[in-house]
Amino acid sequence: MTTETTAPTTDNVQSKATAKDAILSVRGLETHFFTDEGVVRAVDGVDFDIQPGSTMGIVGESGCGKSITAKSILQIVEAPGRIINGEINYNPRPAASSNSAEMRSIRGGEISMIFQEPMTSFSTMHTFGNQIDETLRLHTNLSKAERFDLAVDWLARVGIPNPVQRMHEYPFRFSGGQLQRAMIAMAMCTNPRVLIADEPTTALDVTTQAQILDLLQRMQEENDMAILFITHDLGVISEIADDVTVMYLGKVVESGPVFSFFDEPKHPYSKALLTSIPSMFTSSRERLPSISGSIPHPQDRPTGCYFHPRCPFATDQCKVEVPPLVKSKDGRYVSCHRADEIELTTN
Repeated sequence: MTTETTAPTTDNVQSKATAKDAILSVRGLETHFFTDEGVVRAVDGVDFDIQPGSTMGIVGESGCGKSITAKSILQIVEAPGRIINGEINYNPRPAASSNSAEMRSIRGGEISMIFQEPMTSFSTMHTFGNQIDETLRLHTNLSKAERFDLAVDWLARVGIPNPVQRMHEYPFRFSGGQLQRAMIAMAMCTNPRVLIADEPTTALDVTTQAQILDLLQRMQEENDMAILFITHDLGVISEIADDVTVMYLGKVVESGPVFSFFDEPKHPYSKALLTSIPSMFTSSRERLPSISGSIPHPQDRPTGCYFHPRCPFATDQCKVEVPPLVKSKDGRYVSCHRADEIELTTN
């Protein structure tokens, strides 16, 4: 990484053994945006590990830093944003600088990303076939004919009809859902070891969403691929994730196994997220609870715990002291002064 990095050495990060086994390890990641109005700490000290063949879900409300975290990993944060601190280790070496040949070979090859906004991610000046061919040319040793056949195969696998014809068309001829599927095909065609998926099923209908999730899981099993899955949909997380990381205002507030998160959340914000989604037992006339208050402006963050103005369990300590991300009694990581004394089961 081009910026100076420091690795946290206290209990507020996962064990060294876990990080050693991880294919992707993030420590103390900070990405700030330097605007005329002030500094926005979009990512404010993020830590997590992803193991080969596993899925880590990142959840949180809009603006919490999920997408910027993903872009920071690939070092594609646009100005005025800048990674100012942290370590990003891949397999398990430190990630190279963003403009190095090594990083360019990793980005789009060994680590691929499905972006949230497919409409703005494709060039309008080139056919889809030219764009996916460029990806394959950079990251494989296939001939041009082999690259074409592989691209056609992937378009078919993600459910795009007439794939040979679509290879010769420009992105504006694709619908929003088709562009999303085309982006998934482009991300998957290099058989990445790590896939970063930023809201990959948002523009898709329920049937296609299920097909895409099934496809991702099958590819994961075939290639021992790790997935970093960013979404606001906790239902999707419950289906595909092994672990979950909850973010609020740029910080990780809870991280651990997905079954523990749904059964017994440790952070009040996690509990609030879970109670605000419908279940199979929710009546159509029943009003779902919402999280009290509103998300503070990133340039006007509260002192102490960022969540304390919206938290029903907040104390005076929460208003002045930032809770570290520490290992709780059951092995999960949580950033809450009262994590081991309040009851937050979802039953």
